[in-house]
Amino acid sequence: MELFDRIKNHRIGVFAGGNSNEREISLKSGIAVFEVLREAGLNCEFFNVDENTLEELIARIDIDVAFIALHGRLGEDGTIQQLFENRKIPYTGSGPEASALALDKIVSKKKFKEVDLAVPEHIIVREQDNVLMLDIEYPCIIKPRYEGSSVGLSVVLSKDGFCDSIKNTFQFGKEAILEKFIFGKELTVGILNEEALPVIEVITSSGIYDFYAKYKSDETRYIVPADLNDECCKRVKETAIKAHKILGCCHFSRVDLILAEDGSIFVLEVNTIPGLTQRSLLPLAAKAAGLDFFNLCANMLIGAVDKESLLLY
Repeated sequence: MELFDRIKNHRIGVFAGGNSNEREISLKSGIAVFEVLREAGLNCEFFNVDENTLEELIARIDIDVAFIALHGRLGEDGTIQQLFENRKIPYTGSGPEASALALDKIVSKKKFKEVDLAVPEHIIVREQDNVLMLDIEYPCIIKPRYEGSSVGLSVVLSKDGFCDSIKNTFQFGKEAILEKFIFGKELTVGILNEEALPVIEVITSSGIYDFYAKYKSDETRYIVPADLNDECCKRVKETAIKAHKILGCCHFSRVDLILAEDGSIFVLEVNTIPGLTQRSLLPLAAKAAGLDFFNLCANMLIGAVDKESLLLY
């Protein structure tokens, strides 16, 4: 009851939706959070965010703390965080600058390299570039510069599929990243109150954790804790924490990594507002650490209202 007691007198707003390509996933996350908080007896209200009226909404709301379940733009680019800061409303998760850094796959890679974190070899391709002149090693991964939930991501096995794949990626922005495909284990590390949760290994039927594998496939498997020896598990967690911190993230995030066949660890990206649906990985990692969904959400809220004294599980 200690967690409940620390937030029971707060008016909580849950923010989800938006106008990004992740709108439907965001709504599922937000509704899941809203329902578990309401069932616990907390005073909460759900806000379905619309980009055109966001500033007006934030200007008129009467809440004590905001729970941000707004994936993609507006939520993960620092926009809504800055609006809450302007009104001095505490909110869950990282601040505007860290949010913007994490969403930008190009700039975040530069930050990772500053502290000697390995990232896959990559090049930046712009819509106006002559892609036929590129010297590309296959297989490779193509992804938009600014998107989450693997929106617009594809694995290209040969030159034959390249043009169609990059054309698809450019539907989600004018810049794309071409990454060298790293063979190895796909891992993710949830971070809560600056501590790493149990490592999860993701195994997919296609070998890539794309949008279909995340949200639609019945064949995607999650191994938690991942089958790693103690030394390797420690290195993976330390890498995740380092990536989280170099971007200036706080309270929580989810870090996606690849453990290569030679034991090298590559950072893919940091998600500042991880999914909170039934298929999402942060709740799965929290459950493995002994936290049910309510206690995970309560910890996230306490991180917002009590920055000076985070309640560690």
